[in-house]
Amino acid sequence: MNAARFRNAAHYWRSSLVPDADMVTAEYYDHEFSPHWHDAYTVPVIEAGAECYDYRGAHHVAEAGSVPVINPGEVHTGARAVDAGWRYRVFYLPVPFVENLARDMSGRPESSPWFPVDIVRDADLARRLVVAHRLLESGADPLAAELALVDAVTTLLGRHALARPGIAPLATDANRVATMKSRLADDLLEPVTLAELAQTVGLSTFHAARLFTRETGLAPHAWRNQMRIVRALPALRAGASVTDVAAASGFTDQSHFTRHFKRTFGVPPGRWRRTRAKQRESARTYKHPDRRLAYPRFHRRTS
Repeated sequence: MNAARFRNAAHYWRSSLVPDADMVTAEYYDHEFSPHWHDAYTVPVIEAGAECYDYRGAHHVAEAGSVPVINPGEVHTGARAVDAGWRYRVFYLPVPFVENLARDMSGRPESSPWFPVDIVRDADLARRLVVAHRLLESGADPLAAELALVDAVTTLLGRHALARPGIAPLATDANRVATMKSRLADDLLEPVTLAELAQTVGLSTFHAARLFTRETGLAPHAWRNQMRIVRALPALRAGASVTDVAAASGFTDQSHFTRHFKRTFGVPPGRWRRTRAKQRESARTYKHPDRRLAYPRFHRRTS
């Protein structure tokens, strides 16, 4: 038996952020898919190994890092292309969801996007899709997950659809940005989705994220995490535990807080707090020496 082979194991799941969509995290060793079709866009990312499949009269081999997109209603198969099998993550995206994103990108009605038969080989796109899939699966940060999904799917549309939707121009709008900032900062413990944020300013999710990121330099979830860190500093200075501060600031857990804090300050929050405590202690105990400072005397030269 080959110890390095993949198992036959699949986890199908859904996210409330993508109504009617199915997702799967799976690995297969000797499973073979018979000819079948889906009424959704099938967007897999091969993470390891390789899969072969028949699609539109041709035989294809999708290796690790590739994105073998299958259009809705198109018959295809699936099997291992290497001895070990393959591991992948798959989005089954409803047609209306993809159509709406294409329309949001261009600002006008778009026909149903269609993708070429050839396998998409785009390492950056594959990375974006994997990030979105993992965030959706964990369910820890809905704002980051929805933003990552919109980013990944619009990247797929903008780079690889046969008829690529254009990007509608985006005007400066300080009032909308201020409203979104207020919505994100009002209650840092309250979960906020990208759809809810966009609704507060009357924009699509694509354009709300685009406007906010362009005007602030940070994506909405990154800006909110930065605000959480800023508001956490007084409690850390006062000596509160990192665990308590993380929970009170709206981070998922201590490791989530530590990761973002270190990206900002270069050190973990516990070390930052200890350094500040030592500085305060030094300031309290320091006393100026009780002696006169000697200054040299300067004599005026006489001729």
